Amino acid sequence: MRKQTCLLALGLLFLSAGLRAQEEKVDIATIEKIKTEGLQHSHVMDIAFHLTDASGNRLTASPGFLRAANWAKQQLTDWGLVGATLDPWGDFGKGWELQKSYLALTAPYYKPLIAYPKAWCAGTDGPRSASVLLISATDSAGLEKYKGQLAGKILIPEVNEVYQQSFKPDATRYTDDQLDSMAKVVMKPVDTAELRRRRAGFNRGAMAFLNMLRNEALKEGAVAILSESPRGHDGTLFVQGGGSYAPDAPANFLDMVITLEDYTTIVRLLKAGIPVSVDADVKTKFYTDDTKGYNVVAEIKGTDKKLKDEVVMLGGHLDSWHSATGATDNAAGCTVMMEVVRILKTLGLQPRRTIRIALWSGEEEGLLGSRGYVKKTFADPATMQLLPAHEKFAGYFNIDNGTGKVRGIYLQGNEACRPIFTQWLQPFHDLGATTVNVSNTGGTDHQSFDAVGLPGFQFIQDEIEYSTRTHHTNMDSYEHLREDDLKQIATIVAAFVYNTAQRDEKLPRKELPKPRPAGRGGF
Repeated sequence: MRKQTCLLALGLLFLSAGLRAQEEKVDIATIEKIKTEGLQHSHVMDIAFHLTDASGNRLTASPGFLRAANWAKQQLTDWGLVGATLDPWGDFGKGWELQKSYLALTAPYYKPLIAYPKAWCAGTDGPRSASVLLISATDSAGLEKYKGQLAGKILIPEVNEVYQQSFKPDATRYTDDQLDSMAKVVMKPVDTAELRRRRAGFNRGAMAFLNMLRNEALKEGAVAILSESPRGHDGTLFVQGGGSYAPDAPANFLDMVITLEDYTTIVRLLKAGIPVSVDADVKTKFYTDDTKGYNVVAEIKGTDKKLKDEVVMLGGHLDSWHSATGATDNAAGCTVMMEVVRILKTLGLQPRRTIRIALWSGEEEGLLGSRGYVKKTFADPATMQLLPAHEKFAGYFNIDNGTGKVRGIYLQGNEACRPIFTQWLQPFHDLGATTVNVSNTGGTDHQSFDAVGLPGFQFIQDEIEYSTRTHHTNMDSYEHLREDDLKQIATIVAAFVYNTAQRDEKLPRKELPKPRPAGRGGF
């Protein structure tokens, strides 16, 4: 009897969802116009060129970021958006720029090394030649035996890693079976305690030892530390930040990431008793005149008397790391979001609600730009005291999973949106976008909205080379963008944004979160 009751309830649930989906209004004629403009008259590669090759890397608060941000602001204005501005979201810290970088093996023979300094590190203060010292330690006790030996040396911690060839392709797309499995996923609670334990374990382990080594290296007058590139091989290196970027923080000790192949070569030579020497010449520059962080924000104003003060947002993060031009992470997302508003303006559409684009900064340092914007505009998750704009918010859509085409959308646990998004995807089944997945997907700016109870969504995208080759690497360049995929993304996102702007009601919301003080998941 209980089983029958459950089945009846389940049947009523699906019937209710079906009825809601049937009630959803979709302007198919306008969607077809969006498809034509987005797929046949696209500007995505021109936009991407200006955000990557023409601007350089876009580390937050760097000259490259400001070049890209100011170009985007002007381009949005030229397309007819209003109020385009570099909107300050709060305090960030020092800007940083790499102005010169040279590293080469000089003994036992000459070999140029593929290397990048971590961001916010100091330079070498001119050319330096140094012998390399192998550090075979993992804790403070092991480090004791090296005290007094570090002056004038370049240090390389021993890592006993054996390279394993992969027989999987770098670039992949979701299969039909994978998408089908994603559509059937049931929401499970996140084990936040386990996540905290993992984070604490990392901080107590490798990161704690590296900080100790940096302190000793600085104290004794070493030249630099060489770090292995995690996940890197075949000349690809993954490189991020080297320490604090706070305005009053001292310059971080020079820490250079080198490729796996170069790293293990040096370690093997030293373990065999063969002396190794290196030449290094690194110049970096810090910027402290303006330590604020800025997002690029612009709008297409709504036209409906009752709904024009409500807002639909779309965005991606404009900042990148510094070893390449951040093409897939995340010039791709900003490119397609700019293309979305270009499509809507080109077609002369008159949205009922206001459509607001935001290109975020500080995402790579912890979603800082979107968090700061949400906090000052909608609510602070630490207190959950809602500002008036919170009630007038209709929805946010984000792209930040590389260049791969959209295959569907993550609900972020917002099951009430399933029938809506299912119907919105139907005109794009021929483009490969079919799947609605209930899961939370982390690591990017839609989380800032979700954290204060606002409907924020990230799309399901094909991986292509994202995790294997481009994410935070020296290979994340224009060449790794796929034009047809970017066209498809922009077209689908444009339809989702337009549909949200036209609905009689705002998108459904989940239950309002409880306050989360800083240190407990708050900002």
